[in-house]
Amino acid sequence: MKIRVLLVLLACLIGSGCSEKKKDSLVIGVSMLSMQNEFIQQVADALEKSAKTSNVELIVVDAERSSLKQVEQVESFISQQVDAIILNPCEFEASSPAVEKAQKAGIPIVNVNSSTKSKPDAFVGSDDAESANMAMELIAKHLNGKGNVLMIQGYMGQAAQLDRERGAKAVLAKYPGLKLLASQTGEWDRAKSMSLMENWIQSFGDQVQAVFAQNDEMGLGAVQALMDAKKKANVYVVSVDGIQDARKSVEQGNLDATLIQNAEKQGSESLRMAIELAQKKKIKESVIMIPFEIFQKK
Repeated sequence: MKIRVLLVLLACLIGSGCSEKKKDSLVIGVSMLSMQNEFIQQVADALEKSAKTSNVELIVVDAERSSLKQVEQVESFISQQVDAIILNPCEFEASSPAVEKAQKAGIPIVNVNSSTKSKPDAFVGSDDAESANMAMELIAKHLNGKGNVLMIQGYMGQAAQLDRERGAKAVLAKYPGLKLLASQTGEWDRAKSMSLMENWIQSFGDQVQAVFAQNDEMGLGAVQALMDAKKKANVYVVSVDGIQDARKSVEQGNLDATLIQNAEKQGSESLRMAIELAQKKKIKESVIMIPFEIFQKK
């Protein structure tokens, strides 16, 4: 009987079913906000690209904009005993349990692109309030500090939406001549924002002088609605992210400006941080902020 037990234990130690099997590479779980969003897809692509040169296995999943699903995905990563987790949060508060669960399990977690109320082990992204500040300053300059503005919000409750709203309103407070006619969510979506802009054109007509869209997809939707209504020539539109479609639209003279956010650097830096934390290395800085750049037609 003793010999039989020893043989079973030996089989566990050398077999594929043993949980202590040595891995040839680090395994990192990645939960992304929405792979339908072009910018988020660019961040995911950058993660995959960096992983290929870093001897890292990535498990990338799409939260499909659901914070509940995102928390469940992180719970799955924990059960799989991954070495680290990279989280692209769906919401500031509702995605926080994902961070807390990872830390309770002793697995390092890095937030990329967006933040949570609960503080992760590291964060890589850009200052969203700064991007909105820059966008609204462009609008204020174009309108000489006086005119009517519309703001298309992102997915309500997500950190980028909250911060970009805060940054925009800080600039509006500086210019009493700028009036915010309306503000509503387009949920980071081009088609929904196009429909929203069509409704606003019906409501406000020629009163609108500028639009600030909190991301490019929404900005492009607004531009299309304005072009269809033959009103774009009199409305200045600025958005955020610098995706290829937005840059092309700027070069064609349709979208007036976009604030470029560096997806490749966000992806590569967040992976580097996750690797260092998984290897128990002491990281030099736990927060990396990558500046935005203005992209306008030359």
